[in-house]
Amino acid sequence: MATEPETPEAALAAEPAVPSLVDRYFTRWYKADVKGKPCEDHCILQHSNRSLVDKNESCSAYAKQINLVTQTSKWRTTPSVGYYLKICVITLAGSHLVLQSGKAIKSIFYQISTNCSRLQNKVSGKFKRFLTELAPLCKIYCSDGEEYTMSSCVRGWLMEVNESILHKPSILQEKPSTEGYTAVVLPKFEESKSITEGLLTQKQYEEVVVKSINATTATS
Repeated sequence: MATEPETPEAALAAEPAVPSLVDRYFTRWYKADVKGKPCEDHCILQHSNRSLVDKNESCSAYAKQINLVTQTSKWRTTPSVGYYLKICVITLAGSHLVLQSGKAIKSIFYQISTNCSRLQNKVSGKFKRFLTELAPLCKIYCSDGEEYTMSSCVRGWLMEVNESILHKPSILQEKPSTEGYTAVVLPKFEESKSITEGLLTQKQYEEVVVKSINATTATS
């Protein structure tokens, strides 16, 4: 069962005074109203420091890091086999309807179309997937019949999807920034600085959420 949802005001006020491990190693970026849908907000966690990893390495190291384990032994240090990157972890923003409306998640699917399943993604070779900003990652089905789509929000190679949320959908609501992440995307090296163009900073996101709350209050 999902935990009791917070109000948007409470979500903003609950920011910890001492940075969490996620905030220490990742910078939070936001995309509000994804694809023009109000309150379907996403959070993109971008690794704060470029890290040298094996270009053939499984993305399990990334999953371990977002699960609050940093600098695992799988991260290579040999320049000849690696490259510098800033990984991006795609998650739900605290203001997303799935977290704020008291909804219960019925199921999550990475099957985004008849012929495309993100579970079949390859991390190397010609079959690896390059995503655009609007590329769908997964679909979230709620018990009230509503359906939501998680999108990439950044351009890059799809390195990993989080299969844990398939077996325990509620973790997407309980721990959206850690164990409940959706996917890991690896931007092109030459785009590592430009991929955040069009995204909101933490401060800008908070301003958008407050403006949305005030607008809703004024019309109610």
